[in-house]
Amino acid sequence: MARGRKSGARRASRRWLLRLAAVVVLVGLAFAAWLWWDMRSWHPDEAAYPEQGALVPAGGGEVRFATLKAIGARFVYLPLVGGPAPGAPGGFADRFAAARAAGLQVGVVLDFDPCAGADAQSGMFAQMVPRDAKLLPPAISLARLADGCDPKVSDAAAESELMTLINQIEIHAGKPAILKLSPAFQARHNTANALARDLWLARDRARPDYAGRPWLLWSANSARVTEASAEPVEWVVVQK
Repeated sequence: MARGRKSGARRASRRWLLRLAAVVVLVGLAFAAWLWWDMRSWHPDEAAYPEQGALVPAGGGEVRFATLKAIGARFVYLPLVGGPAPGAPGGFADRFAAARAAGLQVGVVLDFDPCAGADAQSGMFAQMVPRDAKLLPPAISLARLADGCDPKVSDAAAESELMTLINQIEIHAGKPAILKLSPAFQARHNTANALARDLWLARDRARPDYAGRPWLLWSANSARVTEASAEPVEWVVVQK
């Protein structure tokens, strides 16, 4: 009889543990759903980061720059990508003019391709980006690695081409470039220590520290949903 009572107590204890585990899982799922929903519109406190802006999507979708300014953007970076002709509707030139007309400070981001030569990349930049002292410092996005290059490109060769590209872009822009550095690129090339340029780092919600030194720009929300465009924008703040 005593054995039966002990067996029943063990079964009751297991049921209680299973119910507790189910509750923990449900709470975890609810928290994850809330965090996902909150991140759609989250941005850092303006009291801590009064200067905020955005990097708009590289696609050709419409961006309402006046709306972007109305929700708190003071500046905008435009990706410089291949595709439509420079003067095509919805292309780079169109966006450039619209952003300026909205009263935003404008900068340009060039995505470094380690598989391509520096001359071709800086040539596109010089062709499409005007020489204008009012522009924000140019940014070079460092995310791609040379692993998939054909023919093969060594890390040393990629670093050499990057240095050439930086020099060429800075000569055209008349000011130092900002390096938009990804964790993977930093881990491979140690760029933050090798090159004395301002850094633009990225990490959703949490301050980034993977460069090992202070940064100037922080992409705090990689996919902020706004009324300014159908696609999410990358929300960026400036370090005081």
